[in-house]
Parts: sequence; structure tokens; C-alpha cells
Amino acid sequence: MSKNKFKFIDLFAGIGGFHIALEKLGHECVFASEKRVNLAELYKKNFDIEVNRDITKIEVSDIPSFDILCAGFPCQPFSKAGKQDGLLDERNGSLFDKIVDILEYHKPKYFILENVRNLISHDNENTWFYIKEQLEIKLGYKIDKKIYSPHNFGIPQHRERLFIIGSSDGLEHFEWLETTNKTTSIFEYLDKNPVNARKLEDEKIEVIDIWQEFISKIPKEQKLPGFPIWSMEFGATYPFEEKTPYASSTKAIGKTKGNFGIELKGLSRPEKIKNLPNYAQTEENEFPSWKKNYIRKNREFYETYKEILEPIVKKIEKLKIASWQKLEWNVQGGERDLYKYIIQFRGSGVRIKKTDFFPSLVTVSTQIPIISWEKRYITPSEGARIQSLNGIELPENLGTCFSALGNAVNGTIVKLIAEKLIQERPIQIKPNGKLKEINGYKVTSKNQNEPNYERIE
Repeated sequence: MSKNKFKFIDLFAGIGGFHIALEKLGHECVFASEKRVNLAELYKKNFDIEVNRDITKIEVSDIPSFDILCAGFPCQPFSKAGKQDGLLDERNGSLFDKIVDILEYHKPKYFILENVRNLISHDNENTWFYIKEQLEIKLGYKIDKKIYSPHNFGIPQHRERLFIIGSSDGLEHFEWLETTNKTTSIFEYLDKNPVNARKLEDEKIEVIDIWQEFISKIPKEQKLPGFPIWSMEFGATYPFEEKTPYASSTKAIGKTKGNFGIELKGLSRPEKIKNLPNYAQTEENEFPSWKKNYIRKNREFYETYKEILEPIVKKIEKLKIASWQKLEWNVQGGERDLYKYIIQFRGSGVRIKKTDFFPSLVTVSTQIPIISWEKRYITPSEGARIQSLNGIELPENLGTCFSALGNAVNGTIVKLIAEKLIQERPIQIKPNGKLKEINGYKVTSKNQNEPNYERIE
């Protein structure tokens, strides 16, 4: 690591993950940009620096000179959770080109970029090829990339992200970090019954209790399903193997049953479709194989346990949100007690996870992880610890806070990468055929063709 202070800029800064990491290494932020007003104001409060509000409108020449560019550029165009419009995304797709413009003008020695792992494979890898071409061929940087997750470095959270690094004078000095299989217990990141924690709502406690009753009905000698439980398939007979409901005639659909076995006979076609699970209402002629597999397994599962499950399925059917009618049991072989696990209410269902890793923090405030044994959500300070961002003031609004934490770069990973990347190396010159000291270094080896250097204190 360099003992000198380098200057860096922090683009799409969020709550300052890059800033925290590089400041710990002794580097100085000279420019930051963040579009969201509440996060920009908080960034200024935490780091005492004015924040640009629209990077697209600033002249690149107005940005102070710097040595390191940091950018967690918007991931929505490439995320599997979004539309995946990539570089064609009207709102955020062109922001990478702004980064290129800034790099081209200022020619900093280093950059560190972060994004979702899906960026590599997006659009049959064409997006990555474009990014690589711009950074390597157009700008002349030596670049490399790596996917890391906090759990690779002992932090108990699964959250894979792509890191792209670049150096204007080569990467011969750089090696990616070695990962570890050992992680710290999540309980070291949690407070015990924190007084400021948001309590779990009664209606969600009711949902958990109903699913607890459901899994308790399954004989203990039988494994719980490893596939997502879609209770709306219990009693359903609508077509799905050869044809979808969309590709079937109104008459054919009328002879079948929809959600929870509701009779479709006598309904208009729109009403028939409306009484199907939402994932079966799509306008496609054939379902993908994974969807057909889940439907098939759920129907077979229900037929096996119909007699013992029917009373509790009636309770599940009355749950007012469709995603609450699904269960993802990700603790195969574990104790059948929902109140011993981490729970998330996700769009895909009520997800039950072991307590060995935190689930990935996401930007959707309704998916904040739940500490079920204390019937509460994780707190902002616990979320900040998970992201290695503790020590800063966080947004007061819970939704805004977890949206920012879900978007944030992990401070520990950035710090570890930056330590290896950002190095001051001596310039090699040979007056009279011999290497000499320069930039505060002296040659310590006798072999002038393979010199070693030692910094002069």
C-alpha cells in the first residue's frame, strides 16, 4: 500500500461505501456525486464535502484532478431483478459512457468499479465486451475483473458483486485477494433485543404461524419440499404441460380448476384467467421447463398429503397477498421451527433461511431480513455492520436506509482490493546504464535487470 495520500472521486456515491474504504487507507475524496437528494445531504453531513447532484450535466473539466475513480454505477439496467435493458436503458444506461468521458479527460492512474455479477453475461456478453473495449482499447487501461461476496472474506452475507479494476501503467503488481471459507457468526453482527428495532407486524406473525402449522402437519419422517411451495396449485388442474392457459381454448379452460381448486366453468375468459395463479396468466404458448416442474411437483405433493393439509390450506388461501401464499424452505434437514431462522417476505414467497449467513440486502424495503426468534426486523446499524459501513449516520427513514444499504458497495471488500491496487511504484530510469533512486525509492539489489526497491523514509 502506498504511504502517500492519493485523491479520489466517488461517483454514484450512495451512502459512501467507497469513501469509507479509501479514507481508511489515508486517501482524500475531492469530488462526489449522488443524484438522490436525501443521500447527497447525508453524504455531506458524514464526510464534510459538497456533493454534485447530476453527473450527466457537469463538465468533466470542472471535476478536480484526481488519481483514483470509484464508481458503483447503477446496476438496474443489468440486474436480473430489472428489465435488463443494459446500456440502452433510458435512465441509467448511458452513465457508463460518462465514466469513460471522465477517465479520458483526467487520465487517473487507477479506477475501481462495482456492479451486479449479471453485467458480465448480460446481452450474451455484449455489454461486457463494450465496457472492456472502452476501457482497454479506447482509454488504454490494463483491466481485470472478479466476482466477490462478503462471505469470501469472513463476513456472513451472501452478496455476489462484480469488481472491475484498472491501472494506467499495468497490473503486474496486482493479485486478486485470496478468499476464505471461514465466516464470523451472524450473532456477532446482531444486537440482542435492540430497543429501536422495528417490531414484526401482527399480520406477518399470523402468516408465519399459518406456515408453521402447515409444515408441522407433514410427517416427520418425510422431507419437506426442496422446491418452492406454491399453495395456489393445491387443487388446481388448469393446463400447463403441453399448452398454457393462454394457448388453450376458453372451452378447454372451463373444464379445469384454477387457484386452490376454484371451478372455472361458467366464467368469461377474462374471469377464468384472473382466477389462475399470476405466474400462469402470462401470454406465452408454453411455460419454461422450470415452471412446469414446480407446478407438477406442487400438485403431486398436495395429492400425497391432501387429507392432512386441506384444513390449513383453507387458511393459506385467505392470506391477502399472493406472495404470502408461497413458502421457500431453504433449511433442508433443519429443525421445523420457523422461529429459529431468518425470514424474508419476498415477491417469490416467504423465504426461510439458516442462521449461518445473512441474505443479500436488497433495495426493496419490504424484504428487510427478519430475526424471527425476536419477532423483529434487523436494524439499520446491524445492516451497516453487514455492509462494513458502520460508524456513519444513516437515513432516518427505514425504507430509504435499507434501499441505500442494498445499493451500497461493501466497505471491507473495497478496502482489501484498494490496498493491493493503489501502490506508488518507482519510475525506472537508467542514467549511464544504471538504475538510480527516484520518487523516494532506492535500489537495494545488485542485479540492475531485476531490481528491488525500498522506500526512503
